[in-house]
Amino acid sequence: MRLMPAVLIFATMFPLIAFSQKKLPTFDVQGHRGARGLMPENTIPAFITALDSGVTTVEMDLAITKDGQIIVSHEPWMSSDICLDPSGNAYTKREERDFNIYEMTYEEVKQFDCGSLGNSKFPEQVKMSVTKPLLSDVIVAIEDHIKSYTRFEVDYNIEIKSGEDGDGKFHPAPAEFSDRVYKLLDEYLPLDRIVIQSFDFRVLRYWHEKYPNIRLAALVENKRSVKAHLEELGFNPNIYSPYYRNINQEKVMELHERNIKVIPWTVNEISEMLSLKGMGVDGFITDYPDRAKQYTNTLNIVPKNK
Repeated sequence: MRLMPAVLIFATMFPLIAFSQKKLPTFDVQGHRGARGLMPENTIPAFITALDSGVTTVEMDLAITKDGQIIVSHEPWMSSDICLDPSGNAYTKREERDFNIYEMTYEEVKQFDCGSLGNSKFPEQVKMSVTKPLLSDVIVAIEDHIKSYTRFEVDYNIEIKSGEDGDGKFHPAPAEFSDRVYKLLDEYLPLDRIVIQSFDFRVLRYWHEKYPNIRLAALVENKRSVKAHLEELGFNPNIYSPYYRNINQEKVMELHERNIKVIPWTVNEISEMLSLKGMGVDGFITDYPDRAKQYTNTLNIVPKNK
């Protein structure tokens, strides 16, 4: 595979807005937790900002409350890095797991402010009072914004956060967790706009068997070979999503030979975006979707059938 010119970096959809509300499967720019570099992560303002920045996919994480509500949250607890307690006070890393979302009702979760504290890792992030939202509310807000403003559909890359150590403690076991998520998604969205991703291969195997119509993304963060990861998983997923520093052109070619797309995470610097695009990856996940938007005038956009 030849190295692709840097100017072919990540296609956005702004020159094609005339195709109102059509899904445009170009190079896949995914807004990580919405737009974590710009707005409080996994919140409705973050997802709206991602849409306005021209992403083709919104990426998010899920947790389950005590009363069975599906909320958008990276951790299954109230992270001390980004949240204040119901009285507006900070708490320590040691204390945060006491605020276990799986043992809290959604009404209790809503009392925590997860935006005013900001995030020290992302100095550009706007500070605002905001709470962890229901997945259903996120979908409604995104679809309304698409209909009213951005005028093009996006995909949803949804991570089910689970692990064997957390089963029954921080989340349901994979089957129950997955069934709850599928039921809600089936009520709100066309299934061809959904990708389910997970580091927990038990989750992916379950979806592969029970919901074979849903695209799946295998998240990986170690340096094991592509072959080792796929053998562990037991099937070829639609997408292989590695930590961006663990991918190279040889691995990209190997995955493409298996008809598997490659979408690394989390890619935030322009130089890294250019390098990965040159390797031939199919997209990337970024905290800064606005950094892709800055280059719209130099992009070569070639829509194709998905």
